[in-house]
Amino acid sequence: MARNKHRAEEHRPRRPHRHGAADGGVVVLGLGRFGKSLALELVAEGTEVLGVDADPRIVQSLSGRLTHVVTADTTNEEAMRQLSVGDFERAVVGVGNDLEASILSASVALNLGVPMVWAKAISQAHARILTQIGVHHVVRPEHDMGKRVAHLVRGRMLDYIEIDDGYAMVKTTPPAAMHGTSLAESDVRRRWGVTVVGVKSPGAAFTYATPETVLVAGDVIVVSGARQDVERFSDMC
Repeated sequence: MARNKHRAEEHRPRRPHRHGAADGGVVVLGLGRFGKSLALELVAEGTEVLGVDADPRIVQSLSGRLTHVVTADTTNEEAMRQLSVGDFERAVVGVGNDLEASILSASVALNLGVPMVWAKAISQAHARILTQIGVHHVVRPEHDMGKRVAHLVRGRMLDYIEIDDGYAMVKTTPPAAMHGTSLAESDVRRRWGVTVVGVKSPGAAFTYATPETVLVAGDVIVVSGARQDVERFSDMC
């Protein structure tokens, strides 16, 4: 993302209406592919979003699609102060490819007192620096998606989410050994070290699993546990 330390002053962007920040709105700093898709998804879910980017072409393309969108340099603390970035409860730094701009933008959001700052990182070193300066949540979209797809490709999982290091949730089908018996009877936690937390029968919606839940062929289940345990369990399905 090209940086222009005077752009915000030249365009004199109007300060967005403050009620969006007070009501749990999100400011997205950097509207590249990651920032743009995230901002649009937030708006689609009913969240007020202030989008900021130094490229006026990107800003123009999102005009009317985000709650507020402004052309400004996200590394310029005074410009961000004028936009009331510090009033937001959450900020997402979508700047990725420009390492310096990413770190400076995150630092600005932190200096302005945003309580929860998320930032995109493109490498392990980048993620480490963001963590060291105080960013609360660092995400590596390409890396995380690569890990997720790798698990799906190698096994029989329908979906895979790593919640934390060593702990995961998967969507899969129940093994034949569990068909026709309740979860209590199959003793799934003791035998396989996993917990069935949800079940979806054909034509029905997902619902919470209980000890009385009986699984049959065609069901889809959500299972949680240690990564190696859920992987071993899904390989049986």
